This record gives sequence, C-alpha cells and structure tokens, in this order.
Amino acid sequence: MTDTRIELRAGNKDIILVGTAHVSQESIDEVKRIILEEKADLICVELDKARYASITQKDTWEKLDMIKVFKEGKGFLLMANLVLSGFQRRMGAELGIKPGDEMKAALELAQSQNIPYALCDREVQTTLRRAWASCSMWNRSKLLATLFASAFSKEKLKAEEIEELKKQSELDGMMNELASYLPEVKETLIDERDRYLASKIWTSSKELIPNNESNTDKKRIVAVVGAGHLKGIKEHIEKIAAESKEEEKASLADVTSLDSIPKKSIVSKAIPFLIPMAIIGLMVFGFLRDGADLSFSMLRIWILWNGSLAALGTIIALGHPLSILTAFIAAPITTVTPFLGVGMFSGLIQVLIRKPRVTDAQSIIDDVGSLKGFYNNRITRALLVFFLTQLGGVVGTFVTVPALAAGLLTS
Repeated sequence: MTDTRIELRAGNKDIILVGTAHVSQESIDEVKRIILEEKADLICVELDKARYASITQKDTWEKLDMIKVFKEGKGFLLMANLVLSGFQRRMGAELGIKPGDEMKAALELAQSQNIPYALCDREVQTTLRRAWASCSMWNRSKLLATLFASAFSKEKLKAEEIEELKKQSELDGMMNELASYLPEVKETLIDERDRYLASKIWTSSKELIPNNESNTDKKRIVAVVGAGHLKGIKEHIEKIAAESKEEEKASLADVTSLDSIPKKSIVSKAIPFLIPMAIIGLMVFGFLRDGADLSFSMLRIWILWNGSLAALGTIIALGHPLSILTAFIAAPITTVTPFLGVGMFSGLIQVLIRKPRVTDAQSIIDDVGSLKGFYNNRITRALLVFFLTQLGGVVGTFVTVPALAAGLLTS
C-alpha cells in the first residue's frame, strides 16, 4: 500500500509525518514499519497526557469524582469528552481495533527500542473549553446534540471505508462536521490543533535532539498524527523552518496562548444577566401597572414554564424522583442567578442518591457507545440528568420571556 506520509527537511533534521486512521489495523502496521525502516531518532504522537493515561491505565475512570465535576462546572466538558470517546470506540469495535492503538503501538515501539518520544497534542479538556468559550448556551446545546447524533448513529462502516479515513480520521471528520455546523468552533477544533501539533513536533525535536548544523548525520523524527492534520501541520512546520533567525522560529513555534482559556468579552459577561433582568423587569412592570394579582400571575407563569421544562428534561433522562423535584424547584431560582445552572443541582442529587459503582467506571467507555449503555451506567446517567435538565431550563427561560410579555399584553 502507499504510505500516507509527508517528509520535511529542516536543518539537520528530517521530519516524517505519518497520517493514520485511528481505528485501522493497516495504520498500526504502517506506523511500526515506518518507525523501524526510518530508524527514528525521535517519535512524536498525537496524544496528550490525559488521553495517553486513558489508553494505558485501566483505573483512570475509577478515580473520577462526579460531585467535584458538577461543583466545578465541568459537566458539559465531561459529557462531550465521553461522547467523543464512545464514537471512536464504536467505530473501532466494528473492526476489532481500539481507538488510539496506532499511537499506543508507536509509543510501545519507542520504549522497546529505547527511542525518545514526545506527546504533542493539546489537552483535550483545553480544546473543549476553548471551543466552549466561543459558543453561546444555545450553540453549546447544538454542539452536544451533534456529538450525540454522531455517537449513537447506527451506520456501519466497511473495512475498505475505514481506510478512506486516512484522508480524514474519524475524530477529525466529526470535528469537521461540527465546524461546518458551528463555524465559530472551527478555528479551535481544527486550525488551532494543526498549529499546536506542528509547534510541539518542532520544539520537541529541538529539545530532544540538539541542532548541530556541523553534524552531517541527519536526525529522523517520525510524527504519528491523524491524517486530517497532515496538510495543516506541514504548512506550519514549513513556516517555522523558513525563518532565518532562531528568535523568529521560536516566536512562530510558541503556542502558549493556545493553552489558555480566553477571557469573556464585556458583552459575553453581560448576556447571562440580561434575561434575568428582563424577567424581573417585566414582573415589576406588571406589579406597577395592575398590582399584585398580575404580578403573582406572571410569577406562576415563570415558575411553571421554567420548573416544568427543566423537570421534563430530568424525566427524559430517567432521573430519580428527587432529582426531578430538585429540577422543578431550582430552575426558577437559577434563572435569576447567572452563576448557577439547574443541571448542577439535579445532577448532584442524582449522584448522591444513585452513587456510581466501580463497575460503572470500568465499563464507561463501552457504555457510551450506545444510548442504552448511557442510560444504564450511573455515571453517564447522572450526566444525562445534568445535560437534559440544563437544556430544559434553557428552553424554559427563553419561553418565559415572551410568555410574560404576552401576559402583560392580554391583561
């Protein structure tokens, strides 16, 4: 078969980019073959520390503290991360390959051959948080809805179709789909990662292999990445290598800014306060115009719409009755407190009453590959309670404003 690879020359280094499909046996074999044939002096892989731990350590999920996740407001991020993992696992299961096996194979070969290696990808949590920061609440819901639709799709892929993923790996294919659906996240999910991977491959080679131009012995760096990143990584490495001064090269390779979460703009900070202000303003106006009767009528509308739709989300998630009651009570309160989400409260109650078991942690990656598994696993059930309650609360909030306005007009 033809190698899916690009070779770049930079000073006394040759950088071989190997594009892979993340669930392809042929990609695993190709990675091993190229590393050995090229007699690699350094191996770089498209993994971060967390994902490396998840594919090499069996107890990673057993250490998960769901109460801490909800209190720190990381429910959406964990949900998105799990759905991505489930999507990869489902595709891999069709061919008997686990997601990340080609990366794992490259690292195992590096260790057995005593070859230096580097984890060059950005932390997935950082990528998701940066994407999250660029989305409105509505677009966040659309983002997760798209992830769910992709994760639970029943479409089957043939082995030859998997090889076509070498033009675009399955994870990157999903991210490209998300980018077309939500253009505001394209730069974060795709472009930034190309630049980040290129920079880390470059700096890792500088750190682990001294750049001695007088040494005529070329150093060989093999970088194993998803095939969808090949073009972007190549362009960024060529930009860095083209600079004549080391300071300029270092500047182009600096990705410190891509490891931070951008601060919210003044407008973004103000938006969560505008809807509560609108609701309270409408109710105050109603009180001043027609007195307590209209004000109490509007209050009932507010509580019923917010509480009922949040509770409906919890019911759809098959939450515990106390979680449903919590959602109904907490939704109207959290509507006027922008720093709190109703899903956090219902999710916490769900976790406290239906405490996750060790078996839930052990089977979580397999369970997230199907809707039934998502409901059966207590960890993912709590996340469903969190997410669907939150979604119901958001819908309830947007319905409340026109409902209150209509109440004023008809009174």
